[in-house]
Amino acid sequence: MIVTVQKLLGRLVVPMLIVLALAAATRPAFAQPERAGGGEANLVLPDLSVVEFGGVNARTLLTGGLVVCALGLGFGLFVFTQLKNLPVHQSMREVSELIYETCKTYLTTQGKFILVLWAFIAVVIAAYFGWLAPIEGKPIAVTVPVILLFSLIGIGGSYGVAWFGIRVNTFANSRAAFASLRGRPYPIYAIPLRAGMSVGMLLISVELFMMLCILLFIPGDYAGPCFIGFAIGESLGAAALRIAGGIFTKIADIGSDLMKIVFNIKEDDARNPGVIADCTGDNAGDSVGPTADGFETYGVTGVALISFILLAVSNARVQVQLLVWIFVMRIMMIVASGLSYFINESMAKSRYGQAARMNFEAPLTSLVWLTSIVSVALTYIVSYLLIPQLGDGTLWWKLSTVITCGTLAGAIIPEIVKVFTSVESRHVREIVISSREGGASLNILSGFVAGNFSAYWLGLSIVSLMTIAYYVSTTGLAALMVAPSVFAFGLVAFGFLGMGPVTIAVDSYGPVTDNAQSVFELSVIEHLPGIRESLKREYGFDVQFQHAKELLEENDGAGNTFKATAKPVLIGTAVVGATTMIFSIIVALTAGLTRDVGNLSILYPPFLLGLITGGAIIYWFTGASAQAVTTGAYRAVEFIKANIRLEGVEKASVADSKKVVEICTQYAQKGMFNIFLAVFFATLAFAFYEPYFFIGYLISIALFGLYQAIFMANAGGAWDNAKKIVEVELKAKGTELHAATVVGDTVGDPFKDTSSVAMNPVIKFTTLFGLLAVELAVQLQKDAGLVTTRLLAAIFLLLSLTFVYRSFYGMRIGTVKEAQRRAA
Repeated sequence: MIVTVQKLLGRLVVPMLIVLALAAATRPAFAQPERAGGGEANLVLPDLSVVEFGGVNARTLLTGGLVVCALGLGFGLFVFTQLKNLPVHQSMREVSELIYETCKTYLTTQGKFILVLWAFIAVVIAAYFGWLAPIEGKPIAVTVPVILLFSLIGIGGSYGVAWFGIRVNTFANSRAAFASLRGRPYPIYAIPLRAGMSVGMLLISVELFMMLCILLFIPGDYAGPCFIGFAIGESLGAAALRIAGGIFTKIADIGSDLMKIVFNIKEDDARNPGVIADCTGDNAGDSVGPTADGFETYGVTGVALISFILLAVSNARVQVQLLVWIFVMRIMMIVASGLSYFINESMAKSRYGQAARMNFEAPLTSLVWLTSIVSVALTYIVSYLLIPQLGDGTLWWKLSTVITCGTLAGAIIPEIVKVFTSVESRHVREIVISSREGGASLNILSGFVAGNFSAYWLGLSIVSLMTIAYYVSTTGLAALMVAPSVFAFGLVAFGFLGMGPVTIAVDSYGPVTDNAQSVFELSVIEHLPGIRESLKREYGFDVQFQHAKELLEENDGAGNTFKATAKPVLIGTAVVGATTMIFSIIVALTAGLTRDVGNLSILYPPFLLGLITGGAIIYWFTGASAQAVTTGAYRAVEFIKANIRLEGVEKASVADSKKVVEICTQYAQKGMFNIFLAVFFATLAFAFYEPYFFIGYLISIALFGLYQAIFMANAGGAWDNAKKIVEVELKAKGTELHAATVVGDTVGDPFKDTSSVAMNPVIKFTTLFGLLAVELAVQLQKDAGLVTTRLLAAIFLLLSLTFVYRSFYGMRIGTVKEAQRRAA
């Protein structure tokens, strides 16, 4: 696959370079940008040292934030070491290490693949900052490599935290499985959550550390472009890992699940060669993807706000005050999350530490709400201490209120999601009831109902909180900036991430609980000779195998629910945050809202056509990602059915398991490559065709993507937990009812873990990359003329359509011979 991609790279990047070079050659020798220093993407940061806060220089204050980041990083590494040193039986450790080895192979392959995709981005970045909009007074030989370096650092950040996430989770899965043998529920709740907090604290701390370093140590005249490069790199890494991971995990999940129906075998049967791939997919899709996505979401939202402040606020002193304020808010949020975790764990341990049963969702819910309350309180306190004199003296509490709308959304949205996805949900139980007589058909229809209802209520909740933020923004912010409502919407997205470590932690909880259940079965520990006596002698407890399995299954239901709750939070930040970044593009096009503002109206046909086009892209994307899963799952099922051995063996061979992993990787990469390049070239095509068409397009993909993602994520979560009710509560495995819910879950798998979740990084990548693409197009039109720009738009559109075509016709199931011919 990598060789094929390299060939395509040579066929595509070289022509791109030639086309851009020809466009450059047509640029008049005397042509200069209208403004010194290039376009709006050349954001100039003010001098931080000119402002003090309570007698402390702004630069010194932010330098102290590096210490907090180091402490957060230390917390993550400390918990990592704790998890590694927890007791675990050798049989379970061997399984988790096999899962980790397959994850390593997958991530190594993905890393090489991402660098291939980066080459496309690097061409555009170099073209823009190298010859269309060079940074005034700085040699291109210095600035362009530095900006490209920060794009690689952004990729490395997304990739690095994803790698850390799978290592932590593959320690935690076997340790949680082993802890279940004692028959107590608290440890199998505490271990996955501890792993999640380790990932969350390290992720947020590393991302904030990198952004602070750009702010503090890169010269202000090209720190802005470095932020843009960093954010584009983050988005690329997250989009690739999220899309490919989502395809991989659902190929494996469907391939493994269908065997339960075909051969009437138990969940995670060790004889099923698809189970190891499923476990790898839990990490590739449900750990790697969300971790990289969370890292990128946090960074891109910050870059959007930085861009807004530099473009919409004219007073340099106010710029510094707002920049320092948002960074201090982020530093405070790390403290709030850590403090809330320790308080909540103390309460949970005192309540459930010795209990024989517990509601696994209860302490997770209390953690989310406690963190939200602590974050809100600290937001007001720190804002009062930091910016009491900003504006008319009342803006400290008004800005805090706007952020609070987002912080509360981070707690309210999960509660609404649980109404539609929890094992206690009436919607989920309706799916089970409908499946009794209606089988898979009514099961699927009931899931569609749940997903659609959830989109309605979540949409209203997001709009309500944004409306409050809008009205608050009308009470004094206009004196400091243009378009204060846009800043308010950006702060709402910022507040969504106000408890970032905890949001990541409860999301990471799910893949660990899912893997723990699989590790238990794959270890075949129940059937080891003399195991009861051995465990009593070595670890000092009497094992309860059946009770342990029941606890792991119950905890997996809680994991499913909280995986579902994090998805709308991340997609919400993408859409709300995209508003702020789109505003940056609008400022660039309208010269600071002084011309052509009327083009941002449905009365301007290109803008209206852009609104319609965005929906088409979202629905193509949904189909293309699901098609990759469908074809890959077919090939996985085909192989498993031909090679599964149910007689005379306890486990599938490692070779067969690795073959299934190979199939999943192959189709994940192929699907992602087609999708990414179709999106990449579509962004260039629409930006080059007409700038205001492109603005409409960006708004459209955000809005269509929001509701499509919420519908699919929550429908999938409902189907998943309907199956869990049948397995855990009704104990009806192997029945027709169970088969119906398994079928529904296989429909929900690509809904919730492939198509829906990948919209988040795609929307942000398109919007962020679009900032450069549209300015590149505008400058080329000035220099080379409208005909040249439209010609380039046509070329890019044809390239995009080529990959749209390939996303289906190159991914059809067909026959084995056809598949082999296409692979060759």
